[in-house]
Amino acid sequence: MTMAPDIVIVGSGMAGASLAAGLAPTGARITILERGHQIPDDAPARDPWRIYTNSAFRSKETWLDERGNAFEPGNYYNVGGNSKLYGAVLIRYREQDFGELEHFDGTSPAWPFGYDEIAPWYDAAEALYQVRGDANSDATEPPHSNGYPFPPVPDEHAIKSVRQRLESAGANPFSLPLGVDVERWLKAGNTGWDGYPDLRCGKMDAETCGLAAALAYENVELVTGARVTSLKADPETGHINKVVYVKDGAEIHLTPRIVAVCAGAVQSAALFLRSGIANSSDQVGRCFMNHNASALIAIDPGFRNDAVYQKTFGINDWYLSDGNGGMPLGNVQLLGRVTPDILKIQVPMLPKPVARWMSGHAIDFYAISEDLPDPESRIIWKDGNVQLIWRRSNMTAHKKLVAKTKATLRKAGFPIVLSRLFDGRVPSHQCGTLHMGDDPKTSVVDPDCRSWDHANLFVTDAGALPTSAAVNPALTVAALSLRAADTIKQELS
Repeated sequence: MTMAPDIVIVGSGMAGASLAAGLAPTGARITILERGHQIPDDAPARDPWRIYTNSAFRSKETWLDERGNAFEPGNYYNVGGNSKLYGAVLIRYREQDFGELEHFDGTSPAWPFGYDEIAPWYDAAEALYQVRGDANSDATEPPHSNGYPFPPVPDEHAIKSVRQRLESAGANPFSLPLGVDVERWLKAGNTGWDGYPDLRCGKMDAETCGLAAALAYENVELVTGARVTSLKADPETGHINKVVYVKDGAEIHLTPRIVAVCAGAVQSAALFLRSGIANSSDQVGRCFMNHNASALIAIDPGFRNDAVYQKTFGINDWYLSDGNGGMPLGNVQLLGRVTPDILKIQVPMLPKPVARWMSGHAIDFYAISEDLPDPESRIIWKDGNVQLIWRRSNMTAHKKLVAKTKATLRKAGFPIVLSRLFDGRVPSHQCGTLHMGDDPKTSVVDPDCRSWDHANLFVTDAGALPTSAAVNPALTVAALSLRAADTIKQELS
């Protein structure tokens, strides 16, 4: 392998894979370091008991909570990162998300640039990830130069009837932009994709799209089982001149020209903290955000849900306002199908016949509200462990969103609506720990995702996001990475 590559990318998830895809055509020697391995073809990818109980895919590592108690986080380390199990919702931040927004419990700050700056890179990301959608179905959809590359994934019969019932109740469901070739997916197994690992059979994720595009070039290499332990900076120039990683028990040193850290908001911040770099602002690890998220199950004894994948529409009626001229609430979207097995796993005391009845007469939703940046909500590297201190924010908006959704579902003819708030063990779109800004005193990276302290160091994963908005961040991470690739190309030349 090349010991002095032009570029080292740490992580092969949505950020690392997209960045590599953007840089591969330059001919630069690129080494991607991934701590995990490729999910094998014979993995139990469609077995909910193996996924949701004794997970065959989740890392066995533990983090510390605020009190110092160990817990198992719901993060995954494999080729393609968390995107291998994501719900494949590839939605843009709304145009208003890039400006300052007042919320019930605080303010979401403006980005250092507006929507117009990132819009062309959203276009490029949607092309790379082959997004299926309808740009005209949502009133909050920001401007597109073109429509989505492919038409939306169709509603199944039961889901179409729910969409119609919600429309009759006054809601405006829109087609979710999805990275799924549904026909290929269903040929490999009769399940939904949300929460199920992709074995390269129809889900458009970091491995199957971004990484595949990058590895088509001979100048790009992927090293798996490579856990990066530290980054070293030259004391004179400030450049990161050494990347240290461990593979098969051996410590290996690389000396690249450019380093891009794309290990995810938590692990990227942890790497910076244990390396003692990029922290002149004292902002590394701070402003951790994790969406306020709840699952809702709406039950109607007269409704029969025979859907397989279910996850095809969302509701943004309360995204920019509560509907009465008040503050923003958030996004609502269908969950992947909650089968009897999944329901039983989540509520073990529930008798199996009851779980089967509930699942057969229910529709499942996911409500997301913005988590606001707070410097005291943070990641700490403590005694060789990640410590997560999460300060929830904006819960007034989230409670209102859940209440609005429940009321709308009841009006649509679902008399029973149950909800459950996700806790800190669930990685609901972690972001913000290495946030971007236009002031080196209050941010970690500049508007080009470059470290203020180290000119050859970039961060393009969700850690760089200055706000969490209230939609899935995967497409925004991909767009930011492609934009940063353009900056790095100029650096290389």
